[in-house]
Formats: sequence, C-alpha cells, structure tokens
Amino acid sequence: MTEAPLPQRFDGGAPVPEGALAIVGDLHGQLACLDRMIDQLSERAGSSRWIFVGDFIDRGDHSAEVLDRLRTLESDRPDTVFLLGNHEEMMLAFLRDPEQAGNRWMRHGGLQTMASFGSFQLGVQNAPEALRVARDRLVEVMPEGLQTWLAGRPRWFESGNVAVVHAGADPATPMGLQKDQSLTWGHRAFGQQARKDGVWVVHGHTIVDLPQEKNGVISIDTGAYATGRLTAALIADGHVEFVQARAQ
Repeated sequence: MTEAPLPQRFDGGAPVPEGALAIVGDLHGQLACLDRMIDQLSERAGSSRWIFVGDFIDRGDHSAEVLDRLRTLESDRPDTVFLLGNHEEMMLAFLRDPEQAGNRWMRHGGLQTMASFGSFQLGVQNAPEALRVARDRLVEVMPEGLQTWLAGRPRWFESGNVAVVHAGADPATPMGLQKDQSLTWGHRAFGQQARKDGVWVVHGHTIVDLPQEKNGVISIDTGAYATGRLTAALIADGHVEFVQARAQ
C-alpha cells in the first residue's frame, strides 16, 4: 500500500507584515463578543491595523447590529479592513436573485440574519413568491448604503509576507491570481500543501478548537456563534499572539 505523502514543510520564515496587524475571526452575529474584542484590541492593539476575516452575519442573533457596529468602527478607524465571507456572499446572492439563492441562504443561517432585521415569515424551504417578498422587505428595512458596503468588501488583504483571507487559498497559485471560490469557500489543498512563496495565510471559515499557527497557516475561527469565544491574531515583528473575547 502506498501511503499518502505528508504535507510539504513551509520554509518561509516568520510572518512579518509591513505593520502590526490585529486579525479577527468569524463573528456570525455575536455582538457581545465583538464589543468585548473591540475593547481588548483598543487596549492591546490600538496602533495595529485591524482586519476582520468575514462572516459577520448568520447563525447568531444579532447580525444587523453587528453590521451596524462594523460600519461605525470603519468610520472611527478608516484603515480597518472587512473581508467578504461566504455568508455575506450568500446574502448578496439572495438580494440579487431571491428565488435561486434564498433557500440555500436560509438553510445556512440566513433565517437568523433576516430575523435580526425584523419579522419575516420564512422557513428553511420557501416558495419563490415568499422569497421575493422577503427580499423586497429586507431592502426596505436595511440601513442606507449597507448593500453597497457589503458588495464592496475585498476578498483578501496582504501586508509583507502575510495574506488574510476568509476561507483559504490555492497553495500553488500566487495570491493575486486566486479564484474567488478559493478565497471565500476554501481550496482542497489549503493546509495540506505548503506554499513555496513564503506567504503566511491567516483565515477563518473552518472552526478549530484552539487557534493554530502551523506550516504557514494561521487559523482563527473558534466558532464564536457556538462556543462564545471570538479569537484574534496579533501579528508583529515575526511574532503571533492570540487573544480571545467571550460572550459572557
């Protein structure tokens, strides 16, 4: 029997961004975690550039409030980066084409997001007319500019030899040439095959029990919606430190 090859060893050295970074994992509607994380970062990483890896919405109960808080944060700290996650992508698809995209989004947390914006008579499986009506109502109650803001989120950020994405990246492809699918939904070789360009990749999307720094990959999604633990990675001068904020 031929054994599967072990992952290649990453030999790109330490993660060294051009300036200090504070990178926050998936929020999923957890307002209490977000508020506590903002307080922590203000104290410990106030001079860093803050990056949020996406999936601000769905599953948790306060998606609308989280989005409002993030847009306020952007006004206070204009250099903050908010990446597009696959859950924002599903919401945008629903807004464009509710009949085709609506039920999929509802099954993956969209119901909680819709509820955070008001009362919508929806389930996990809905008739086309119900989805159209719900989309139109959502557009009416969403804050001005929110849809445009969501649609304008970048899919990746890079500083020095550190790249930040939502879900993953094709390890054989330069960061600037990645497919959208790989960045927001992941790639089968991500974390299995080491990059050869020395770029460290920080990501959320895939829940880990504890944040990890391994083989050129830094994983920070600790499942805040289920565990009440939101994680951020503080990266500066080749060092990585993890901090957590808890819902209670």
